Amino acid sequence: MTSAQLKVRTISPAEHLAHVEQVSSVSFLQTPAWATVKAEWRGESVGWFATDGGTESLVGSALVLYRQVPRVKRYLAYLPEGPSIDWTDPDLERWLAPLADHLKRQKAFGIRIGPAAITRRWHASTVKKAIADDALGSLRETPADVVVPEHEHVAPTLQRLGWKQLTSDGGFAAGQPQYNFHVPLVDADGTAKSEGDVLKGMNQLWRRNIKKATKAGVETSRGTRDDLADFHRVYVETAERDHFTPRPLSYFQTMWDALTAEHPDRMSLHLAHHEGDLVAATTLVQVGTHAWYSYGASTTAKRDVRGSNAVQWQMMRDALAAGATVYDMRGITDTLDPDDPHVGLIQFKAGTGGDAVEYLGEWDLPLNRPLHAAFTAYMRRRG
Repeated sequence: MTSAQLKVRTISPAEHLAHVEQVSSVSFLQTPAWATVKAEWRGESVGWFATDGGTESLVGSALVLYRQVPRVKRYLAYLPEGPSIDWTDPDLERWLAPLADHLKRQKAFGIRIGPAAITRRWHASTVKKAIADDALGSLRETPADVVVPEHEHVAPTLQRLGWKQLTSDGGFAAGQPQYNFHVPLVDADGTAKSEGDVLKGMNQLWRRNIKKATKAGVETSRGTRDDLADFHRVYVETAERDHFTPRPLSYFQTMWDALTAEHPDRMSLHLAHHEGDLVAATTLVQVGTHAWYSYGASTTAKRDVRGSNAVQWQMMRDALAAGATVYDMRGITDTLDPDDPHVGLIQFKAGTGGDAVEYLGEWDLPLNRPLHAAFTAYMRRRG
């Protein structure tokens, strides 16, 4: 693409979806349907347009979520894991400047973005060795197996343009995680892996647990919207056991309705039963070639039959069959300290044989500094 001037304007959900379907994948948080899921925010689809020889074409898109500042009709404009633009372009200003101009007209006092651009990768074997190395306390201190050169310019460019990276605690920020775990479903040359290839990449414990679930008689199946209530029951049990606040059933019903209306296979529910008892349940979201494990739940009873491993393996197989190139296990912290309770999560996910990946993180651009500072202080007080 040349460095022609780009224009940003509001587009319809249909135009937005058409752009999503033209690219290999965007985050499901950047689909027009996600605005329906996040109804407490005001949603807007925006598009970047290039003109060539008098013909205008849509070359980028984003879902903007607006959160109003208390008692003032001004908004934080949030683009979770977006926007969907060409982050390899050395001239990012031509993308971001018209976005800022558009959002100013929409009465935004600040912009928050989360570029879906990977900067570094660590293979599972590297993660395992780093955890055992007393000299390494975090992923960011660990030499990466892969550095993505086409994204090395993004952070310094954002800084030059006045954007500020949000600080995070070990990779977990208030928004989306900076560190995720990916299981590649294709080889380096893009050839799709077989189920045997994916299974072979797992460590011995994962393979043994999958085999144990099969031997114990665990059966996996795809659920329907009606099964969300059963999923939610186990999810609430998981929340109580793991000490987090569960979302209500209505949230998952809204998510199901919105995402499957956009594409019938956008969201799926996966269940693991043992002798008629539901022992594990998970949700999967897929946009193009990217599949995300989004929510998981398991019962305290019958944990020894390894329903969670069985249902994860089934989701990977389904994602592979649906043409996905990556199975995304979502967020991890970057800690490698064996005494940190979070390290168990990265060890569990590393057992799949995939990669820990670092994204650029979330970045803020104040458009009205006093309002932006006041809103930041307000959100900090809310926790």
